[in-house]
Amino acid sequence: MAEYKTVEKVCGPQRKGETQLGVLYDNGKVRRRREWRGVKDTFYDYTRWLYLVSVLARFVAKPRNIKGFFRYRWMANYLGVMHGMDKFTIGLRDEPLRIAHTAMNFVINDVTQAIDHCFRGDRRVGNDKKYSDNCVLTDENAMTAFMMGFPNVNAILREVPTMFSANIFNQYSTTHYLDVAQEWGLPGDVCPMPEAESGISIEDDFCVLGCCAVQVNTTCDGSLMGNGIIAKRLEQDYNIPTFQLVAPMRHRMDDVQDYAAEDIRRAIAFVEEHTGQKWDWDAYFACAKRVNDATRKRIAQMEINSTDYPQFVGSVFSLYNDTNYMGNCGRSPDFVKIDEKLLKLAERGYQKKRMLATEYRHRCIIWGVQPQYIIDMLYWMIQCWGVVPLTDMLSMVNTKMIAEEDTPENREQAYYDMAWLNMNMIMRNRTHGGYRVLVDELWEFCEQMNADMVMMWEHMSCKAFDGMHGIFEEQARERGIHIVWVTHDLCDPRVYSRQDIRDQFNVYMRTVMREEPLDPTIEVLPDNDAW
Repeated sequence: MAEYKTVEKVCGPQRKGETQLGVLYDNGKVRRRREWRGVKDTFYDYTRWLYLVSVLARFVAKPRNIKGFFRYRWMANYLGVMHGMDKFTIGLRDEPLRIAHTAMNFVINDVTQAIDHCFRGDRRVGNDKKYSDNCVLTDENAMTAFMMGFPNVNAILREVPTMFSANIFNQYSTTHYLDVAQEWGLPGDVCPMPEAESGISIEDDFCVLGCCAVQVNTTCDGSLMGNGIIAKRLEQDYNIPTFQLVAPMRHRMDDVQDYAAEDIRRAIAFVEEHTGQKWDWDAYFACAKRVNDATRKRIAQMEINSTDYPQFVGSVFSLYNDTNYMGNCGRSPDFVKIDEKLLKLAERGYQKKRMLATEYRHRCIIWGVQPQYIIDMLYWMIQCWGVVPLTDMLSMVNTKMIAEEDTPENREQAYYDMAWLNMNMIMRNRTHGGYRVLVDELWEFCEQMNADMVMMWEHMSCKAFDGMHGIFEEQARERGIHIVWVTHDLCDPRVYSRQDIRDQFNVYMRTVMREEPLDPTIEVLPDNDAW
């Protein structure tokens, strides 16, 4: 465990580039121009821009994808991909800039492939029946661990492009579907993520493919509500049978592990029945090795972030871990190379003492579930206030190694390992499991990461998390840790706008911390009508 120390201020050399980032923004426009980062980094940033153009060009070159673009309302959100990437790199130079591009470009490429696979099997667009019959629809909130032993079956996370990633690139992507769901009779105070997914299903605006589907209960009651609506549509209208994979709520308790492992067995048997494929232990243990490799590298990244010179931080760290840990779960060897590259960049940046801004004032742990429509705020915090987001709750997932050698004992253990991964998916391993995982471990992470501040995302529709408000406040005071509460509504910017969210942080920094911004030109941004 790292020795606790409060880092009040770390200053680096003045970097060449923009000194007032606010001049890039303009009312009614995305930006006036691109950010100047010096010759070397501006050129690199431009080459990455060209790479994303090539990814999108290859995608639209397929006639079925053009057809899908005009068939599905949510596809228009991906016109904002280029601007979305720019928001993740605001103010970055050197290794941190390359880390953000390497990780996020890979995530964008992965989502592009997911959409392409959806359209290929979609009965309305590509209608590749042979491909569709070998696809299993997996819940957006599911660990794909139960698919690790099916190398020849396609796991399709259909809801990721329709809701999750779309809301990153266009803050208004879900509002239409939220209205549809509420007009149909769903309550307006439920979590907008499953409500939007329900609206997409109600409006019949989703790709129809797959021989079966697997849903999970891993997040909340709102998610269960949405799953019921989606499952009924799949089963009754499209004859796609659906399996409910149930993870126990008290996932750290020994007495629930047998039940959880047995449910994984049933999910695997369900997939075998409907795909005609048999579970492959060689494939599973190859995936297990990659899962462990990703876990080790994620821990190494957090160890670097616990020093005075963190490198891989912010929402890109969260989004990459989400994609790798949950969506991939060892099934693709491509992530291994990216993990290695990211760690090398982080180690080099640490050795060269690279900084994400010219001054660090506070080291911050991000706790709670972040709003999708302003997921880039963590980079704004660095540039505006010198507050460095060291890690976030959704990235503090499994840290133990799973069995990776093929033995009779490990084959039995594998069901427990897959159950453990499923119970520790990113949006439930802290919000379920009791007081210790949500509260006590936060202060342990603050000590390990040398953090003097916590920004608490207070998702107003997340009833389980909001009930702990007073306990967090009391214990933060006892430890001398500053805690900033920032309220949002996850996917709906009409309740709390982007500037409303930034203003909550601004007010705390000015009134409680008595500080002035590093860059006052971005304290207020005219981006409420932007992507």
